[in-house]
Amino acid sequence: MKYLTIIKAGLGRKKVSTSLTILSIAVAFLLFSLGRSVAVAFNSEVEFAGNDRLVVVSSLSFTQALPMSHKNRIEAIEGVDKVVWRQWFGGTYKERQNFFPKWPVPDNYFDVYPEWEISEDQRRAFSTNLMGMVAGADLVEKFGWKIGDRIPIIPDIWPKADGTVWEFDLVGIISDPSGNETGEAFMRWKYFDEARAFENGLVGNFIVRIDDPSRADFIAKEIDSLFANSSDETKTSTEEAFSRMFAEQYGNIGLIINSVLAASFFTILLLTANTMSQAVRERTSELGVLKSIGYSDYLIMFFVLLESVLLCFFGALIGLIVAYSMFPGFSELAGGFAGELNFSISIVISAFVLAFITACLSGLMPAYSAMRLNVVDALRKH
Repeated sequence: MKYLTIIKAGLGRKKVSTSLTILSIAVAFLLFSLGRSVAVAFNSEVEFAGNDRLVVVSSLSFTQALPMSHKNRIEAIEGVDKVVWRQWFGGTYKERQNFFPKWPVPDNYFDVYPEWEISEDQRRAFSTNLMGMVAGADLVEKFGWKIGDRIPIIPDIWPKADGTVWEFDLVGIISDPSGNETGEAFMRWKYFDEARAFENGLVGNFIVRIDDPSRADFIAKEIDSLFANSSDETKTSTEEAFSRMFAEQYGNIGLIINSVLAASFFTILLLTANTMSQAVRERTSELGVLKSIGYSDYLIMFFVLLESVLLCFFGALIGLIVAYSMFPGFSELAGGFAGELNFSISIVISAFVLAFITACLSGLMPAYSAMRLNVVDALRKH
């Protein structure tokens, strides 16, 4: 307890300086918490991609449409189990900030995603209701939907031929028992293709399920060779590679966020080190007194290091609390661009580990200087 009193006195010696340092550290960890949640969301599709699925897109761009006739030729390749297709729909639900991924798909689309759970009754309802929609459980919970609701979607990429708003009936809910995010919606291809204003009969990309994941590269090359030198050449990759490419259309999000965080933490490192160095200089005589009454060099070093750790710990704690309180609004604002955001326990653990490392790096030199103080020289400065 007597040691805690000494440390408390040290931190409280310059209350304004200590408070400003903690505030600066808190801002850095606020940015870290929110930034990491966005980076994880952008990478989630990559992490959860299936290794037995290939994605076939146009060699020109993944936004370029492909003819439906490609499907039969792909299915004829040895090792291909099933071929389905989809199209990026775009559009928004009621308001612009309510964006989420939407895909028109064929009735058997869910056969290539066995990890998703959906009841047979709901699958039948999807295949029999022309305006049917199946949505992820996270999406349903977010908007408070229930089976039977009619969901209006404001078009942007794909207007209806008659100029009206798209409407879909929620007939099924997808869940993933592994806990992966389910924030997408799927509509019937037949309704979409018949009602859209243009490009009828064209698809965005094909999803190919293969028998043997170890042959993925070979089958991908074989698919592309089928359409080489044609007007609709393809580029086939694993679902993981495609998901990474899709996420990086906004830029290398991980690199951007990590660069910003690295710059902010380097600044905090210098700030904390300067604060601790100044504290040691101002308390030279006090530290000399402690040494003169029997406190060892290593104990003095421990005091200074612990002060640095407490500074960073309290700053990180405040930053995390503020980030957590801001997270619902931040998630709603950024979720449409980055998918489903989660304030996970891994972010909290990473923050405290980073706080400890920052504290050790910034406090090591001041603590070493305090340990090396000569008692006589220190007392002369009184």
